[in-house]
Amino acid sequence: MSVDFERFNPHLADQLLDAAVTAGGLAGYLGFRHTEFIAGRLVAEMDARDDLKTPFGNLHGGCLSAMVDHCLGVVFYPVIPEGSWVATTEFKLNLLRPVSTGTCVAVADIVSLGSTSGVARIDVINDGRAVCAAQGTVTVVSGRAAS
Repeated sequence: MSVDFERFNPHLADQLLDAAVTAGGLAGYLGFRHTEFIAGRLVAEMDARDDLKTPFGNLHGGCLSAMVDHCLGVVFYPVIPEGSWVATTEFKLNLLRPVSTGTCVAVADIVSLGSTSGVARIDVINDGRAVCAAQGTVTVVSGRAAS
């Protein structure tokens, strides 16, 4: 399926490259880094730090879930109308194998985008191996002024 990204805002994508580090919040705490942002695709990284691991020495699945949700939302911003925002409607993820060291790299690709919703697929690898496969839906909320 081909998605038309004629609304792609490269300036906003460039701003969002640094946003995970500068915005703070959960993305800042987990240490997300955006490394590539093009029309319909976001690549982000997160290190498997010791303070994010379970007592068994593996990265907590909630960290991967947060990474998926983060990428699911952010990938849409440069291709939706200015002033609009997205809200995660749902996502499903399959945790494929444990992560104990290294860096997780998430690749989020937009599969479908309409005027009120979008779907993206997010794949996460660690040391060249698939660790998470996910797909989610967002609601695109119009930037209308509040009354």
